[in-house]
Amino acid sequence: MTMSPETAETLALRTLAWLASDDELLPVFLGSTGSTERDLRERAADPDFLGSVLDFVLMDDAWVVAASEAQDVAPERLVMARQVLPGGGQVHWT
Repeated sequence: MTMSPETAETLALRTLAWLASDDELLPVFLGSTGSTERDLRERAADPDFLGSVLDFVLMDDAWVVAASEAQDVAPERLVMARQVLPGGGQVHWT
């Protein structure tokens, strides 16, 4: 199954909205990425930024499950979306 870039961006944007609504997790994201709330608004349409949102969420299985359930999508869809967005095809072995 493939995913279009537009679908990946939409899913990542919905994940960003989910993340922004989580009062406990949002500060963790902001602190770990150095992003600001202003960045969330200004870069929401930037595929590179959306990739970083998915990178963050994909770091923890509980976050993946919560984001997936909130959007009524399979967790694998988040992984697929990340692979489609810029930098998602790169394999990091560290």
